[in-house]
Amino acid sequence: MATYREFSNDVPPAWCPGCGNWSIRNATMRALAQVGLEPHQALIVSGIGQASKLPDYLTVNSLTTLHGRPIPIAQGAHLANHEMKVIVHAGDGDTFGLGGNHYIHMMRRNADVALMVHDNLIYGLTKGQYSPTSPKGFLSKTSPKPTGAIEQPVNPLALALTSEATFVARTFAGDLPHMMEMMVAAIEHPGAAVLDILQPCVVFNPQYSFDFYRPRVYKLSEEEGYDTSDREAAWHRAWEWGDRIPIGILYQERRPTYEEQLPVLQEGGAVAYRPFREWTEADYADLEREFL
Repeated sequence: MATYREFSNDVPPAWCPGCGNWSIRNATMRALAQVGLEPHQALIVSGIGQASKLPDYLTVNSLTTLHGRPIPIAQGAHLANHEMKVIVHAGDGDTFGLGGNHYIHMMRRNADVALMVHDNLIYGLTKGQYSPTSPKGFLSKTSPKPTGAIEQPVNPLALALTSEATFVARTFAGDLPHMMEMMVAAIEHPGAAVLDILQPCVVFNPQYSFDFYRPRVYKLSEEEGYDTSDREAAWHRAWEWGDRIPIGILYQERRPTYEEQLPVLQEGGAVAYRPFREWTEADYADLEREFL
């Protein structure tokens, strides 16, 4: 069994000192080791952004895609190879901006992919523009003055619940043990799992710092009587923000995954392990008759 250090590499991260991505990288390595995976058994798919640099600093299979597109690529990879644990690491801009449609459809399909969103409420890679999760009134280089952002922000957890996600959770980059615990739960969950990670950007969004979150976050696991199978209770917690911010598993259920329901995969198994078909001249002639 691989140790967490085996998931590291010698590439020096280009993140700012104090960035929440450092602890996310640490938690990811530890979670992969705790799940019992070897480096070759994991695939991390990312888009474009500071969050999407993470697989560059890990020893795993990885694929960097277009901005907003890691989710469909991850779904395709898992459809082809069920034995590969497929994880997406992407930012709030990547996931909820251009990738918002993919986010919704991954949930309703219940595709067996674990999505880790580095949610810093801003575009960090491009130097501080407001993102889909930036609060209304947020002042940035691109928001109108003097009002700040005029749009209502996306609520990642509420959107996941309404999209029929089977695993909805949140954690905080300033709590490494809790973050690792939530990553393990998301990776092991059979089906679409979304983990919203409160990840401070210490340079371009200092108002949502580690010091902002620490006195506000509280763990749902410590709330007496909280039931993670209660969708209505999860809905109310998803909207709780301000003096108290819940972290932990808001909702979880077991439902057949997209992969489990596809007849073609049940008949022939994962595409990656099927033998190559031997094509004959008659096969090509059949294709010509069908398509030409």
